[in-house]
Amino acid sequence: MHPMLNIGIRAARNAGNIIAKAYENLDQVETQSKGANDYVTNIDKAAERTIIETIQKSYPEHGIVAEESGITQGANSDFQWVIDPLDGTTNFIKGIPHFAVSVALQVKGKTEHAVIYDPLSNELFTASRGQGAQLNGYRLRVTKLRDLEGAVIATGLPFKQKHLTETYFAMLHDVFEDCGDIRRAGSAALDLAYVAAGRLDGYFELGLKPWDLAAGELIVREAGALVTDVAGGYNFYKTGNIVTANPKVLKEILSKLRPHLSDSMK
Repeated sequence: MHPMLNIGIRAARNAGNIIAKAYENLDQVETQSKGANDYVTNIDKAAERTIIETIQKSYPEHGIVAEESGITQGANSDFQWVIDPLDGTTNFIKGIPHFAVSVALQVKGKTEHAVIYDPLSNELFTASRGQGAQLNGYRLRVTKLRDLEGAVIATGLPFKQKHLTETYFAMLHDVFEDCGDIRRAGSAALDLAYVAAGRLDGYFELGLKPWDLAAGELIVREAGALVTDVAGGYNFYKTGNIVTANPKVLKEILSKLRPHLSDSMK
């Protein structure tokens, strides 16, 4: 295992320990609104601090992009860690046991190592570019469905960008007509990890941020999926709109989404 991936794992586990302990005493968690339908807790911040501290002990020259504290420039700008300390904060606040820590390392703009850690189930999803994806050390592969028939597709509502509601529900309607069922669980990181693990057959969402995507997109690609934006291109970091599945199912999903694509979403 690459030493930088090891540090990412250590950082994610350290954060996971803080989150799991706090989950046992949710009445003591402090919650603030940082925007419309967007919340942060003292646990998000504490988890992020421990991730950054763990990384900087080994790689003080690396840069960091973190959801809560923003961008920290490092002396070596080629290396940048992208962190979501608690993906699924609303689930955490409500006591819904579905959330994760997401840590990725990008080298010259490409994600090279990725970790998604579910602290309650102790499930550790990892990947390094060209080395495949693993769950607790076991190799992951996406499902082999040939089309949407019987497929279970995950999604997320654009709750931070409600101006996209009409477009999103038109997309959802067309996907749902042909697939087996839909899941909306509340953590983009785990949606991507679950596609990689073959628990889901595909996933699409609009309006995400880089820290929502960075670890998951490498893990799912290393498990055999394709990852695109809604137009079928590779601007998902820029647009925040993401689609992933095995190549055949991805083609089917895109055929349902593209007719509703506006110029502003490309």
